[in-house]
Amino acid sequence: MLKGLGGLGDMAKMMKSAQELQTKMAQMQDELHNVMVVGESGAGLVKATASAKGELKGLDIDPSIFNGDDKEVVEDLILAAIKDAQSKAADKAQEEMTRLTESMGLPKDIKLPF
Repeated sequence: MLKGLGGLGDMAKMMKSAQELQTKMAQMQDELHNVMVVGESGAGLVKATASAKGELKGLDIDPSIFNGDDKEVVEDLILAAIKDAQSKAADKAQEEMTRLTESMGLPKDIKLPF
């Protein structure tokens, strides 16, 4: 019996796992386009909806904030809502990545290039 050949089965298993991970990661990336998060500012007066990929999809502004000369305040609230949505999108994407890597038996804090 040759000792060096025993590792070939492990290598094939590892390659299969890597291909499976790559397929699942591609599916997850596609799904993140359909997962929506909502960021808010001004106690909900401005709401920004984004995909979990961070793409802005919608903006809802309560008309009550358009009183007087509050242009800068309105702009700040809009930016804050968008930043909140983007932050939640990044958190959701990381949560999905962690779920995927753990389901594959990989450490939850593994850093992959995706």
